[in-house]
Amino acid sequence: MEIEEKQAEVIDHFVKQASAQKGSALGSVVVEATSHPSLFAFSEILAVPTVAELEGTDNSVHLEVLRLFAHGTWSDYKRNSGKLPQLVPDQVLKLKQLTVLTLAETKKVLSYDQLMLELDVTNVRELEDFLINDCMYAGLVRGKLDQLRRYFEVQFAAGRDLRPGQLGSMIQTLSNWLATSDNLLVTIQDKIKWADTMSELDKKHRKELEDRVMEVRKAVSVKCSMTRPF
Repeated sequence: MEIEEKQAEVIDHFVKQASAQKGSALGSVVVEATSHPSLFAFSEILAVPTVAELEGTDNSVHLEVLRLFAHGTWSDYKRNSGKLPQLVPDQVLKLKQLTVLTLAETKKVLSYDQLMLELDVTNVRELEDFLINDCMYAGLVRGKLDQLRRYFEVQFAAGRDLRPGQLGSMIQTLSNWLATSDNLLVTIQDKIKWADTMSELDKKHRKELEDRVMEVRKAVSVKCSMTRPF
C-alpha cells in the first residue's frame, strides 16, 4: 500500500502534463512518465482524453509505449521492438522492474533461470543485485533469495495496472474467495458450537461423577459410624 500512496502526487502531475499536450508533444510526457523512478501505474494517464485520442493517428506509438508500461513486460518489448521506439536506460530499468511484478502475480516462487531469461540477465550476481537494489529497496517486492536452490520466494509484490478484461476475472476470484471464506466461517462456528456442547456435557458428567462420589463417601461414612463400637 505504501508504494501506491507515494505515487499519487506523481500520477497527478503527469495527468496534468498529458492533459495540456496533444499529438507528438505527448511523446516527451510519455518518456518522462515511463522513466520516473517512483511511477509504476499508468492507467490514469492512459485515461486522459488527449492520450486516448492518439489511437489510430501517426503518433499512436506513444500510446503503445504507455500500454506497454501499463500491462507489458520486457519480453513483450523485445517481441515488438521493431514497432516501438528505442527505450532509454531508465525506461529499460522500469520495464524490467514491472516484469518482476508481473511474474510475481502468478507465482510466489520464481526460479533464477526464469528470471534471468525474462530480464536478459546473464549471471546470478547481477540478478540478485537487481532484485535487492532495484526491486526490494524500491518497495516493489519483498521476499527471500535462496542461492542454494536458485529461487526468489515472493512475500509481497505491488500491484500493476489492470489489463483490459481483467477486472471481471478479479471480481469473480474475489467472489469465490468470499464464498469460500463464508463456508469456512460456518464450519468454524459449527465446530465451536460442538466444542461448547461437548464442554457442557463434560461439565455435567463431572458434576454427576462428583455427586456420585459424594454419595458413596456419605454412604461409607454412615456405614462406618454404624459399625463403630461404642
